[in-house]
Amino acid sequence: MDQNKIKTARDQEQYDPLFDPLTNKGPGCNQAYAPTYWIDTAGQPPEDDGPVACDLDVEVAVIGSGYTGLSCALHLAKDHGIDVHVLEANQVAWGCSVRNGGQAQISSGRLKRSEWIARWDLDTAKALHREVSEAFDLFRSLIKDHEIDCNPQDGGHYYVAHRQWMMPKLEKEAALLNDSFSYGAKILSAESYRNEIANDHEAQGAMWEPDGVAIHAAKYAFGLMEAARNAGAKIHTASPVTHWETKHGKHYLHTPGGIVRARKVCVATSAYIPRNLHRKTKDRLMPVLSNSVVTRVLTDDELAACGIKVTCPLTDTRVLRHYFRLLPDNRIQIGSRSSITGSDADNPKHLAALCEGLARKFPVLRDVKLDYSWWGWVDVSHDMMPRITQPDLQEQMFYAMGYGGNGVMYSAMAGKRMADLAMGVPTPDLPICGSELPHEGILTPFRRLGQRWLYQWYHYRDERR
Repeated sequence: MDQNKIKTARDQEQYDPLFDPLTNKGPGCNQAYAPTYWIDTAGQPPEDDGPVACDLDVEVAVIGSGYTGLSCALHLAKDHGIDVHVLEANQVAWGCSVRNGGQAQISSGRLKRSEWIARWDLDTAKALHREVSEAFDLFRSLIKDHEIDCNPQDGGHYYVAHRQWMMPKLEKEAALLNDSFSYGAKILSAESYRNEIANDHEAQGAMWEPDGVAIHAAKYAFGLMEAARNAGAKIHTASPVTHWETKHGKHYLHTPGGIVRARKVCVATSAYIPRNLHRKTKDRLMPVLSNSVVTRVLTDDELAACGIKVTCPLTDTRVLRHYFRLLPDNRIQIGSRSSITGSDADNPKHLAALCEGLARKFPVLRDVKLDYSWWGWVDVSHDMMPRITQPDLQEQMFYAMGYGGNGVMYSAMAGKRMADLAMGVPTPDLPICGSELPHEGILTPFRRLGQRWLYQWYHYRDERR
């Protein structure tokens, strides 16, 4: 694989490529964006309101300016007329929101519908399905109503069986979706998938879900930002919260430029949350790294050999899954899990493993030049489902986090739900609303030892014939 002149994290000035949420005190201040394809092709970021430059008194402060925080700010300002200020440590949407694969799927965490039923019951699973269906409607309406030019490419979502033994599982899940949820999933044979969707040499068939949209990740973030500011929200970059204290019911958020005194605080930091930000958010997430690459523009012969006839999201069935898609400018983007720690994030073996994954699917791309390579942290909760909650009813503090890599779509609804919750509007009676994210307790220091073992087991299980 020719790695010359790839745009990687080490090429970017004022950017810490080896940031690790478990070891760094915070995500820094005013750091540059990661050198992603999305940032390089999004154009100039919209104007923000600059860093906090003095002490402020606000109604609601939102910590984090990714998809969740921007949606929360938008709905607080638009729906409730609230004086809301967003505090961002670095640049707008600096974390997960400009490092993901731009794949919007009809999910809110890592669990499938069958796993919802096993954990709770069928009625609860149906309620969760209604929630994510409504969330997809909201996601689409935000793009349409605010004229967000994020190149939305509809067409559903394909779960691609990477081994033959995965097909019975997909067939069972599709039957469940159709019979219990009236959803309309379809099964494609290996031949049909390779002829009609993509000539993926690993594919043994696929399950198609009707809802799936591919977007330009940074353009979507910037569009949400403009919508929030147009509604009256203030967005302060280069304003990390370095200390948080609560006295007499008011929150004092210390930033380098001044103290923000807020009646209510909404936390939307995802995997980039500092461990000591607040007692109710400490060690509630397992930050997991995901790598992503984008090829150069493919030739007509390469495109024909790959045979990708759709531009919607594609995901294989590995636990350490590959998510991939054909971009509008005829490049291919692919991502997967990688390093355990931030200090090992730029180890060449992780890039080589991802390139090998691409070559197994599309052999013609084994030596294709890459134009972009980056990584970012994903907020995996300990029970694989997100939460939108007020963890202490005596304190006006709220959070929405834990999407497990499936937050592109659902974060819009999570932000809205958190805004409503902060304003006293009841959230739906769902497992992901109201309860707290699980806590590891005494196991916290050992979590990455377990992750190393699990990754080895997952790889063995994923790759067996």
